[in-house]
Amino acid sequence: MESVSPELLLRLALLVYAVGAVGSLVCLRHEKLATVIGFGTPMVASMFGMLAALFRLAVPGREAAAFELWPSFVPYVELTVKLDPLGAFFLLLVSLLALALSLYSLGYVRGFYGRRSVAVLGAFYNSLLLATSLVFVASNAFFFLIAWEIMALTAFCLVSFEHEKTEARNAGVMYFIMSHIGTGCLILGFLLLFQAADDYSFDSFRALGHAMSDGRRDAAFLLFLFGFGVKAGIVPLHIWLPAAHPVAPSNISALLSGVLIKTGIYGLTRVCFDFLGTPPNWWGVTVLSIGTISAVLGVLYALMEHDLKRLLAYHSIENIGIILMGLGASLMFLHTDHPVLAALALIAGLYHTINHAVFKALLFLGAGAVLHSTHTRNMEEMGGLIRRMPWTALSFLVGAVAISALPPLNGFVSEWLTYQSLLQGFGTTESLMKIMFPLSGAMLALTGALAAACFVKAFGITFLAQPRSKHAVEAHEVSPAMIGGMGLLVAACVFLGLFPTTFLALFQPITRQLARQELPEHLNVVNGLILGNTQALGGTVSTLGIALTGLCLAPVPLVLWLAFGRRARTRIGPTWDCGLPGLTPNMEYTATGFSKPIRMIFKALFRPRREVQREYDYSPYFAKTIRFESEIEEAFVRRLYRPLNRAILRFSRRMRALQAGSIQAYLIYIFVTLVLLLMFAL
Repeated sequence: MESVSPELLLRLALLVYAVGAVGSLVCLRHEKLATVIGFGTPMVASMFGMLAALFRLAVPGREAAAFELWPSFVPYVELTVKLDPLGAFFLLLVSLLALALSLYSLGYVRGFYGRRSVAVLGAFYNSLLLATSLVFVASNAFFFLIAWEIMALTAFCLVSFEHEKTEARNAGVMYFIMSHIGTGCLILGFLLLFQAADDYSFDSFRALGHAMSDGRRDAAFLLFLFGFGVKAGIVPLHIWLPAAHPVAPSNISALLSGVLIKTGIYGLTRVCFDFLGTPPNWWGVTVLSIGTISAVLGVLYALMEHDLKRLLAYHSIENIGIILMGLGASLMFLHTDHPVLAALALIAGLYHTINHAVFKALLFLGAGAVLHSTHTRNMEEMGGLIRRMPWTALSFLVGAVAISALPPLNGFVSEWLTYQSLLQGFGTTESLMKIMFPLSGAMLALTGALAAACFVKAFGITFLAQPRSKHAVEAHEVSPAMIGGMGLLVAACVFLGLFPTTFLALFQPITRQLARQELPEHLNVVNGLILGNTQALGGTVSTLGIALTGLCLAPVPLVLWLAFGRRARTRIGPTWDCGLPGLTPNMEYTATGFSKPIRMIFKALFRPRREVQREYDYSPYFAKTIRFESEIEEAFVRRLYRPLNRAILRFSRRMRALQAGSIQAYLIYIFVTLVLLLMFAL
């Protein structure tokens, strides 16, 4: 057992992912064998990955050391990795989701038999897991960017997997363009770090501290914020996310939302806390402001959606905003020299990172089960699915409660920690910037309330009442493998919610690495039964106590019924139907009707457009048919991206004059370019 090290387990995990990718393609003509290899081998790899991460985080031992995965013969390109605490945390995240998603996929991909290549899907799936794991453990900029680009390309192929659909092709192209714009910013940011360190290794970047001038540090911060922000889906760089998530296969949608966008969070955390030294105050204010705006706008746009997977995609933007609130507050605390509060806010942000990965993947898997059974993403065509798909409904309900930050599940814990860090931040500075903390706390409260309303709509319209279409009537429960994948994530939501102090122990090496601070001692109260904050007399909560109290109170209604109601007469009648002979699906509350009050309150943001068409028989007072259409458009698409697109097209048309078809002209262009480069070099 002594010979087993995190580095060995990491090697095995990466090797098995590679075997899964190659093995899937070998079985190109055998669908069932390709399914077993393509989605069975990543289950084994994920277990190795989880063990490696847990060994690094939970078992005290020697410091992490970089090692070479494969010899490289290209200058500056060293294929080296290092499993430090921050990388181990994100490796744990991707491994946990890979286990659940792979089990789910064993049943889900059967729907592609005979019409799409399961072997190709498995190859790209394993390649994405391999590349994402390498992003989290790469120890130099070149290898990081190579893994980053492989991750982007495999994600593009998975988003465009059903490429016969125009929607999938357009979403794939949009993701590809946005991703490479972000990658360009990352390359420029790493070049700035290279100029100061004269080396591409992360250890050299980490040793920079304040060696860079303030102007270069600020420029690097902005470049990395933009580059990683595109991948994370922050507002206003989010437009690819609600386009790509709905059209990808549902197991891939869960991977994109649970893992891929977290690479942006990893990159920001790595750069801001590990490379650039003590941050100026405006860095934290910027990140906190972007997080607040992303959270509020993400949940508002989610409320307007009737496409179940697009609704979940917008909630990913919301939760990325909540994560950035914690990271932004932590940067502000580091600037004001409050390391304990910085550690608390950092823990809040990272805890919500893994919480969001778990419950959002669970929700996407639930939505995928619904789509698999009903063949529609439109909630208006669902209803009554709780009787036909009880296990899926239960899993989706657990995810809905968790994402709504209701106790005792995991979303409540991380948002409670975020509240604690924001509320304590007001007294940390004398400047006017301290108003950012209560303002962000208020917006977080608004976000939580709107998220709860949104998932009352999502669950109620989808699973309750009567079926609204033939698809819903014919729905059936999904396969045991799909239910098992969702069950693993349900168990993770419950564990992370009921036993937060147990999991928080894994953050000790991370806070030591990034905030130079041990875990606040008051986080763990009464032997881990109660979660506290940084103050001895501060707020405390016990999710386990809440759950046990609920269990103790559960028999009370039964006791009251036995004591007072057992002998009472019982009358069974029809559900209230407004005096009509019987209920029909046309009488049900619709998703449009549910969201209309919010749409009217925020109409200045949504700018809704509606159209009503009526047909009459004889009298204008009695309509034969009424057709109602309502539509909203994203403000950023209308006011930012469309004008930008038109400007680029106009500029491109004018640039056609340079493409004259003359060799002499092209030689002049090359000569002028060489002269300018020589002047710059001298």
